[in-house]
Amino acid sequence: MATRASSSFDGQVSRHGSRFDAQRDKLTTYFDSTARKAWIDLTSDAKVSGIRATVRAGRDAMRDVLLDWLPHDLRRMRVLDAGCGTGALSVLAARRGAEVVGVDVAGGLVAIARERCPSFLGHGRIHWRVGDMLDPAHGRFDHVVAMDSLIHYRPDDIVATLVSLAERCDGSIVFTHAPSTPMLRAMHTMGLLFPRSDRAPAIVPVRDADLIARIEKALPGWHVGRSKRIGTGFYISNALELVRD
Repeated sequence: MATRASSSFDGQVSRHGSRFDAQRDKLTTYFDSTARKAWIDLTSDAKVSGIRATVRAGRDAMRDVLLDWLPHDLRRMRVLDAGCGTGALSVLAARRGAEVVGVDVAGGLVAIARERCPSFLGHGRIHWRVGDMLDPAHGRFDHVVAMDSLIHYRPDDIVATLVSLAERCDGSIVFTHAPSTPMLRAMHTMGLLFPRSDRAPAIVPVRDADLIARIEKALPGWHVGRSKRIGTGFYISNALELVRD
Protein backbone atom coordinates (compact mmCIF):
# COMPACT_ATOMS: atom_id res chain seq x y z
CA MET A 1 0.00 0.00 0.00
CA ALA A 2 1.40 3.39 -0.94
CA THR A 3 2.12 5.79 1.88
CA ARG A 4 2.12 9.55 1.86
CA ALA A 5 5.47 11.23 1.82
CA SER A 6 5.08 13.15 5.07
CA SER A 7 2.70 14.49 7.65
CA SER A 8 2.88 17.84 5.87
CA PHE A 9 1.21 16.22 2.88
CA ASP A 10 -1.52 14.90 5.17
CA GLY A 11 -2.11 18.51 6.14
CA GLN A 12 -2.31 19.51 2.49
CA VAL A 13 -4.90 16.79 1.85
CA SER A 14 -6.97 18.08 4.74
CA ARG A 15 -6.77 21.70 3.62
CA HIS A 16 -7.66 20.88 0.03
CA GLY A 17 -10.51 18.55 0.93
CA SER A 18 -13.17 21.24 1.27
CA ARG A 19 -12.07 22.90 -1.97
CA PHE A 20 -12.11 19.54 -3.79
CA ASP A 21 -15.58 18.77 -2.43
CA ALA A 22 -16.87 22.20 -3.49
CA GLN A 23 -15.57 21.75 -7.03
CA ARG A 24 -16.97 18.22 -7.17
CA ASP A 25 -20.39 19.58 -6.19
CA LYS A 26 -20.20 22.17 -8.98
CA LEU A 27 -19.40 19.43 -11.45
CA THR A 28 -22.33 17.36 -10.22
CA THR A 29 -24.71 20.25 -10.79
CA TYR A 30 -23.22 21.00 -14.20
CA PHE A 31 -23.38 17.48 -15.59
CA ASP A 32 -26.76 16.65 -14.04
CA SER A 33 -28.51 19.81 -15.25
CA THR A 34 -26.88 22.46 -17.43
CA ALA A 35 -24.94 20.19 -19.76
CA ARG A 36 -26.66 16.82 -19.46
CA LYS A 37 -28.19 16.92 -22.94
CA ALA A 38 -25.01 18.32 -24.52
CA TRP A 39 -22.87 15.54 -23.03
CA ILE A 40 -25.35 12.85 -23.96
CA ASP A 41 -25.11 14.06 -27.57
CA LEU A 42 -21.32 14.46 -27.37
CA THR A 43 -20.87 10.84 -26.27
CA SER A 44 -23.28 9.41 -28.86
CA ASP A 45 -23.41 9.29 -32.65
CA ALA A 46 -25.66 12.36 -32.81
CA LYS A 47 -24.61 15.19 -35.09
CA VAL A 48 -22.85 17.95 -33.14
CA SER A 49 -21.35 21.34 -33.90
CA GLY A 50 -17.83 21.77 -35.25
CA ILE A 51 -16.44 22.63 -31.82
CA ARG A 52 -18.00 19.61 -30.16
CA ALA A 53 -16.98 17.38 -33.06
CA THR A 54 -13.32 18.15 -32.29
CA VAL A 55 -13.95 17.42 -28.61
CA ARG A 56 -15.60 14.10 -29.50
CA ALA A 57 -12.71 13.13 -31.75
CA GLY A 58 -10.19 14.04 -29.07
CA ARG A 59 -12.01 12.10 -26.38
CA ASP A 60 -12.25 9.04 -28.63
CA ALA A 61 -8.50 9.21 -29.30
CA MET A 62 -7.68 9.66 -25.61
CA ARG A 63 -9.89 6.75 -24.62
CA ASP A 64 -7.96 4.56 -27.06
CA VAL A 65 -4.65 5.69 -25.52
CA LEU A 66 -5.69 4.91 -21.94
CA LEU A 67 -7.14 1.53 -22.88
CA ASP A 68 -3.97 0.70 -24.81
CA TRP A 69 -1.96 1.26 -21.61
CA LEU A 70 -3.99 -1.39 -19.80
CA PRO A 71 -3.36 -5.12 -20.31
CA HIS A 72 -5.17 -6.42 -23.36
CA ASP A 73 -6.47 -9.37 -21.32
CA LEU A 74 -8.24 -8.02 -18.24
CA ARG A 75 -9.88 -11.24 -17.12
CA ARG A 76 -9.83 -11.71 -13.33
CA MET A 77 -8.88 -8.05 -12.90
CA ARG A 78 -10.82 -5.20 -11.30
CA VAL A 79 -10.81 -1.80 -12.99
CA LEU A 80 -12.11 1.46 -11.54
CA ASP A 81 -13.45 3.87 -14.16
CA ALA A 82 -13.26 6.99 -12.00
CA GLY A 83 -15.60 9.55 -13.51
CA CYS A 84 -17.18 7.12 -15.96
CA GLY A 85 -19.66 9.57 -17.50
CA THR A 86 -21.86 7.77 -20.01
CA GLY A 87 -19.75 4.63 -19.75
CA ALA A 88 -17.92 4.09 -23.06
CA LEU A 89 -14.58 3.24 -21.45
CA SER A 90 -16.20 0.96 -18.88
CA VAL A 91 -17.86 -1.07 -21.62
CA LEU A 92 -14.63 -1.46 -23.60
CA ALA A 93 -12.71 -2.57 -20.49
CA ALA A 94 -15.44 -5.06 -19.57
CA ARG A 95 -15.30 -6.52 -23.08
CA ARG A 96 -11.67 -7.39 -22.33
CA GLY A 97 -12.88 -9.42 -19.39
CA ALA A 98 -12.55 -6.91 -16.54
CA GLU A 99 -14.83 -6.51 -13.58
CA VAL A 100 -15.40 -2.76 -13.81
CA VAL A 101 -16.73 -0.31 -11.27
CA GLY A 102 -17.96 2.69 -13.26
CA VAL A 103 -18.59 5.55 -10.86
CA ASP A 104 -19.56 9.17 -11.41
CA VAL A 105 -21.00 11.95 -9.26
CA ALA A 106 -23.50 12.78 -12.02
CA GLY A 107 -26.40 10.40 -11.56
CA GLY A 108 -27.97 11.46 -14.85
CA LEU A 109 -24.91 10.37 -16.82
CA VAL A 110 -24.66 7.06 -14.97
CA ALA A 111 -28.32 6.44 -15.83
CA ILE A 112 -27.44 6.89 -19.51
CA ALA A 113 -24.48 4.54 -19.07
CA ARG A 114 -26.81 1.86 -17.71
CA GLU A 115 -29.20 2.34 -20.61
CA ARG A 116 -26.44 2.13 -23.21
CA CYS A 117 -24.63 -0.82 -21.67
CA PRO A 118 -24.82 -3.93 -23.88
CA SER A 119 -26.59 -6.91 -22.37
CA PHE A 120 -23.65 -9.17 -23.24
CA LEU A 121 -20.10 -8.27 -22.19
CA GLY A 122 -18.38 -11.61 -22.60
CA HIS A 123 -16.37 -12.47 -19.49
CA GLY A 124 -16.62 -8.93 -18.11
CA ARG A 125 -19.17 -7.15 -16.01
CA ILE A 126 -19.86 -3.61 -14.84
CA HIS A 127 -21.12 -2.27 -11.55
CA TRP A 128 -22.55 1.21 -12.17
CA ARG A 129 -22.43 3.51 -9.15
CA VAL A 130 -23.34 7.11 -8.43
CA GLY A 131 -21.03 8.78 -5.94
CA ASP A 132 -17.49 9.70 -5.03
CA MET A 133 -14.74 7.90 -6.94
CA LEU A 134 -12.61 8.04 -3.75
CA ASP A 135 -15.10 6.08 -1.64
CA PRO A 136 -13.18 3.12 -0.14
CA ALA A 137 -16.39 1.08 -0.33
CA HIS A 138 -15.60 0.51 -4.01
CA GLY A 139 -12.85 -1.88 -2.90
CA ARG A 140 -9.40 -2.57 -4.33
CA PHE A 141 -8.42 -2.52 -7.99
CA ASP A 142 -5.74 -3.80 -10.31
CA HIS A 143 -6.02 -0.68 -12.47
CA VAL A 144 -7.63 2.74 -12.17
CA VAL A 145 -8.60 4.97 -15.09
CA ALA A 146 -9.55 8.63 -14.64
CA MET A 147 -10.17 10.12 -18.06
CA ASP A 148 -10.77 13.88 -17.97
CA SER A 149 -12.23 13.66 -14.46
CA LEU A 150 -9.35 15.62 -12.86
CA ILE A 151 -9.04 18.43 -15.41
CA HIS A 152 -11.07 20.84 -13.28
CA TYR A 153 -8.77 20.58 -10.24
CA ARG A 154 -5.60 22.30 -9.07
CA PRO A 155 -2.31 20.36 -8.87
CA ASP A 156 -2.52 19.82 -5.10
CA ASP A 157 -6.03 18.42 -5.43
CA ILE A 158 -5.01 16.15 -8.32
CA VAL A 159 -2.11 14.75 -6.30
CA ALA A 160 -4.26 14.25 -3.20
CA THR A 161 -6.77 12.35 -5.34
CA LEU A 162 -4.04 10.15 -6.82
CA VAL A 163 -2.69 9.39 -3.34
CA SER A 164 -6.15 8.25 -2.26
CA LEU A 165 -6.60 6.11 -5.37
CA ALA A 166 -3.11 4.60 -5.03
CA GLU A 167 -3.97 3.29 -1.58
CA ARG A 168 -6.49 0.92 -3.23
CA CYS A 169 -4.67 0.12 -6.48
CA ASP A 170 -2.21 -2.74 -6.99
CA GLY A 171 -1.11 -2.11 -10.58
CA SER A 172 -1.42 1.18 -12.46
CA ILE A 173 -3.31 4.44 -12.53
CA VAL A 174 -3.83 6.11 -15.90
CA PHE A 175 -5.32 9.57 -15.91
CA THR A 176 -5.48 12.82 -17.78
CA HIS A 177 -4.88 16.43 -16.87
CA ALA A 178 -5.23 19.69 -18.76
CA PRO A 179 -1.74 20.66 -19.96
CA SER A 180 -0.56 24.23 -19.61
CA THR A 181 -0.24 25.13 -23.28
CA PRO A 182 -0.52 28.65 -24.76
CA MET A 183 -3.69 27.66 -26.61
CA LEU A 184 -5.39 26.10 -23.59
CA ARG A 185 -4.39 28.99 -21.33
CA ALA A 186 -5.84 31.41 -23.85
CA MET A 187 -9.06 29.40 -24.19
CA HIS A 188 -9.29 29.13 -20.42
CA THR A 189 -8.83 32.88 -19.97
CA MET A 190 -11.27 33.84 -22.70
CA GLY A 191 -13.89 31.29 -21.69
CA LEU A 192 -14.10 29.70 -25.13
CA LEU A 193 -14.01 26.03 -24.18
CA PHE A 194 -17.77 25.78 -24.70
CA PRO A 195 -20.58 28.15 -25.61
CA ARG A 196 -21.62 30.27 -22.64
CA SER A 197 -24.97 28.52 -22.29
CA ASP A 198 -23.39 25.19 -21.33
CA ARG A 199 -19.84 26.02 -20.29
CA ALA A 200 -18.28 23.65 -17.81
CA PRO A 201 -16.65 24.68 -14.54
CA ALA A 202 -13.22 26.06 -15.37
CA ILE A 203 -10.61 23.67 -16.69
CA VAL A 204 -7.34 24.23 -14.83
CA PRO A 205 -4.18 24.10 -17.00
CA VAL A 206 -1.36 22.31 -15.15
CA ARG A 207 2.33 22.26 -16.04
CA ASP A 208 3.49 18.71 -16.73
CA ALA A 209 6.85 18.98 -15.00
CA ASP A 210 5.34 20.53 -11.88
CA LEU A 211 2.64 17.87 -11.63
CA ILE A 212 5.10 15.01 -12.13
CA ALA A 213 7.42 16.42 -9.46
CA ARG A 214 4.53 16.65 -7.00
CA ILE A 215 3.43 13.09 -7.79
CA GLU A 216 6.92 11.66 -7.33
CA LYS A 217 7.23 13.38 -3.95
CA ALA A 218 3.80 12.28 -2.72
CA LEU A 219 3.83 8.70 -4.03
CA PRO A 220 6.95 6.76 -3.05
CA GLY A 221 6.75 3.27 -4.45
CA TRP A 222 5.23 4.51 -7.70
CA HIS A 223 6.82 5.92 -10.84
CA VAL A 224 5.57 7.91 -13.80
CA GLY A 225 5.57 5.80 -16.94
CA ARG A 226 4.19 6.79 -20.32
CA SER A 227 2.89 10.20 -21.32
CA LYS A 228 0.77 11.16 -24.31
CA ARG A 229 -0.84 14.44 -25.36
CA ILE A 230 -3.93 14.58 -27.55
CA GLY A 231 -4.84 17.84 -29.23
CA THR A 232 -7.74 17.98 -31.69
CA GLY A 233 -9.23 21.42 -32.11
CA PHE A 234 -10.91 22.37 -28.84
CA TYR A 235 -9.83 19.18 -27.07
CA ILE A 236 -6.41 19.30 -25.42
CA SER A 237 -5.55 16.75 -22.75
CA ASN A 238 -2.42 15.01 -21.49
CA ALA A 239 -2.34 11.38 -20.32
CA LEU A 240 0.01 10.09 -17.65
CA GLU A 241 0.62 6.55 -16.46
CA LEU A 242 1.53 5.78 -12.84
CA VAL A 243 2.91 2.31 -12.17
CA ARG A 244 3.55 0.64 -8.84
CA ASP A 245 7.23 -0.32 -8.46
